Amino acid sequence: MEETQNIPAADYVVVGAGSAGCVVAARLSESGASVVLLEAGPKDWNPFIHIPAGVLYIMRNGWVNWGYASEGETGTAGRPINWPRGKVLGGTSSINGMLYVRGQPADFDGWAQRGCRGWSFAEVLPYFKGSETYANGGDPEYRGSGGPLQVRDYDTVLPLTHRFVRAAQEAGHPFSPDLNGAKQEGVGYSQMTRIGRRRGSTAQTYLAEARHRRNLRVETDATATGLILDGKRCTGVRFRQGGVDRAISARREVIVCGGAVNSPQLLQISGIGTPEHLKSIGVEVAHELAGVGRNLHDHYVVRVAHRIRNETSINQLARGWRLAREMLRYATAGDGALTFGITSAQVFSHSREGLAAPDIQLLFTPASYSVDKVGFLDKDPGMAVAVCPVRPRSRGTVLATSADPFAKPAIRPNYLEDDDDVRVLEAGIRQTRAIYASPSLAEISMGEKVPGDGGALDRDAVREFARNHGTTIYHPVGTCRMGEDPGAVVDSRLRVHGMEGLRVIDASVMPEITTGNTNAPTIMIAEKGAAMIREDA
Repeated sequence: MEETQNIPAADYVVVGAGSAGCVVAARLSESGASVVLLEAGPKDWNPFIHIPAGVLYIMRNGWVNWGYASEGETGTAGRPINWPRGKVLGGTSSINGMLYVRGQPADFDGWAQRGCRGWSFAEVLPYFKGSETYANGGDPEYRGSGGPLQVRDYDTVLPLTHRFVRAAQEAGHPFSPDLNGAKQEGVGYSQMTRIGRRRGSTAQTYLAEARHRRNLRVETDATATGLILDGKRCTGVRFRQGGVDRAISARREVIVCGGAVNSPQLLQISGIGTPEHLKSIGVEVAHELAGVGRNLHDHYVVRVAHRIRNETSINQLARGWRLAREMLRYATAGDGALTFGITSAQVFSHSREGLAAPDIQLLFTPASYSVDKVGFLDKDPGMAVAVCPVRPRSRGTVLATSADPFAKPAIRPNYLEDDDDVRVLEAGIRQTRAIYASPSLAEISMGEKVPGDGGALDRDAVREFARNHGTTIYHPVGTCRMGEDPGAVVDSRLRVHGMEGLRVIDASVMPEITTGNTNAPTIMIAEKGAAMIREDA
């Protein structure tokens, strides 16, 4: 290994050019401050990143993916679950399903009630609005029109998706014209982050707008290997690039934006965490902070799938002459199946009476997949609904396994540890079956393929089905939890408790997961976090 080479200091060093890091770096560089953005992965040159339907391939691509997997646990019948995380400019926003889902006001009001000052819905709404340009208009009280993030409805909607939306209404779910507007509850069409025919990652929106600024420097293939600490102050970052160990000093602050896996690991290998854990992996304790790597939670789902007849699904469009036709359509008109994300319509509903807000998300896809190979389409026409308890109670950990920054951490989500998560899954399966039984879908269904028997599932059967066939939909949060209590990692301004010059700004700071997909809330957190840094400066 070559000796350490320093690069010029900057006012701010941002670690991780993902969904949050690109936003933070772009917004800080607007102020005129010098910013260096470190990204472990390459530039986002791979064409499959930018073709929306390429998500099924890109999520399995080791060149742009950290390739994490959870530990085999009781809740997954000993199965490790793949946890793709983006390792490329744009991070996971470059490899995700592009769904734009803010969550509901109760999510953020709940954060504020837990002591996260300044994070109520009324206080975060301006940052949601300021982040986006919603191409399809919407209520200006809730939707933005001048932000970098391009949000739009599907340009092409298969008749199968329209059938699902009608069937959900037939089953009693009200129609929501905008799931990110005044009311999330009900059934509505999905929205996605897309620029015309291309994926709209934070690299292609925020970072693309900022790259021309001479005060912003982006270093790719630069893996952070440790934070540089001077007592209780963070002064810089060590990283490895091209086989060379390097370091950079931050005159003002270091902002860690590695996400729910990499952020706690970086803190831990730098000596910030629980003393017992740090000593067990050979790391000298620099700052005791018990919450680092704790409070991990995620959205764990099961899929209910049907075979269909007399209707077209993505299963057919992804093969043979139909695929050739869709490729030509994409190249010439910029629409069609290649512009699709993962989910084209959604339902937000209650698992039981008396709840103030939805706790179930049903994600409809006009396609069906192999039972045990997520992302591999069936050959026969089909449709599927992912049943998701959006407020899971089960909690787990992300813990570094070694002082080696290149050793993967142990990810233990403890899926289904809390029985209430199984109860919500059971309710969601019953609601999904009621939608499938409604006239608009019943007339094209050839029967339930997964779970397969079509009969009522009791709690024990749901648990066993979920243990053997459930999977994540890639929304890990909470491992550097925000709060003012002793178990929190960062305070309400996202500063690491007990440290100076160090913040964490990404999904890991969420005290509770939001109701739905987490990319939009992560971008909001980055917008608000960057604004707070500028205020504090």
